[in-house]
Amino acid sequence: MEEFLKRAKKSASILSTINGEKKKKVLYDMADELERNIDTILEANALDMKYAEENALSSALRDRLLLNKNRVTAMAQSIREIALLKDPVGRVLDGWVLDNGLRIEKVSIPIGVIGIIYESRPNVTSDTAALCFKSSNVCILKGGKEAKNSNEAIANILRNVLEENGLPKDIISLLPNYSREGVSKLIKMDKYVDLIIPRGGEALIRYVSENATVPVVKHDKGLCHTYIDKDADFEKAIKIAVNAKVQRPGVCNAMETLLVDYAIKDEMLLKLYEAFKPHLTTLKGCALTREVIDVEEATEEDFHTEYLENILSIKVVDGVDEAIEHIRKYGSGHSEAIVTENYTTAEKFLNEIDAACVYVNASTRFTDGGVFGFGAEVGISTNKLHARGPMGINDLTTYKYKIYGEGQIRE
Repeated sequence: MEEFLKRAKKSASILSTINGEKKKKVLYDMADELERNIDTILEANALDMKYAEENALSSALRDRLLLNKNRVTAMAQSIREIALLKDPVGRVLDGWVLDNGLRIEKVSIPIGVIGIIYESRPNVTSDTAALCFKSSNVCILKGGKEAKNSNEAIANILRNVLEENGLPKDIISLLPNYSREGVSKLIKMDKYVDLIIPRGGEALIRYVSENATVPVVKHDKGLCHTYIDKDADFEKAIKIAVNAKVQRPGVCNAMETLLVDYAIKDEMLLKLYEAFKPHLTTLKGCALTREVIDVEEATEEDFHTEYLENILSIKVVDGVDEAIEHIRKYGSGHSEAIVTENYTTAEKFLNEIDAACVYVNASTRFTDGGVFGFGAEVGISTNKLHARGPMGINDLTTYKYKIYGEGQIRE
């Protein structure tokens, strides 16, 4: 492990000298090579899908694991979009001159070596590698064993492009140890690793957060809510609620709990019941919900659960204040939404909900680095310090102060 990380650390000094045009050229080459090697990637993914079937992985996990031609093409396109972004390194963030003539500049620099621990989704391999490379960071990628073949195929293609451009392959590295012990060692290697970003199940996030000596930015669970206010446009509300749940249930920005204002519960719940029926969504509801529609009982545990499945909890609340209180108690700080035509209510929700992304009259499914214009993301941070929400290239930089003098000394 130590020798592996030494090579990664050494390559960081080389990467920091590469200019923006060179990085852009290499990223375009990476995108092209992914598309040229679609068959190779899909063959590797077929092995992982076979493993998923043999081990009875959930439908949500299999959806995230699956690659097809369109998904690989989308991966390549994300890299091209990242290539076109303004170089985040070397930006003068601030500057001033002291009374003694010292000129100070606050300048963006790479973080260094970033370890990214993730599960299931092979596209994370290419997305995070490209984002790290664009921001001049070395990445250590630790995917789940269920995506081993896909991740290795994608990483090898990207590493070969680095070599063809005269750069060290170690700029993009897959952690060779897929075991829990491998993760345990990685997250304590603060001599070589500057940041850990875990994205995956709740147990993984908790383990890394509690045991790492390397600084951690969490991509925590997405227990997302949508609140339908009494002043909502009903047609808009139903369309948003259905999209937030069923468009892709197995991802972190999908809605898990729907809150409905007591003042409109009868009409709204009946409409929602009919709207979700064609999508075969399993609905669970509080006592007030079950007085109106025939659904399973939603328990206390259900309101704490990130299903990542086509399952939805529903709770009737007494206005926006109770909706806010519910979200404060059960939310994970990821993405929350209100549907209302009342400006005052909308602003109250926006200002009082403490989450990375807060929406008015839109689906939580938009919390995504690509959608936000970042090309992709290395994760959606639920931290409050350093980065929050979808993390793009600018969030993969830190800064230092450059001080220019002319012989000044301190008296």
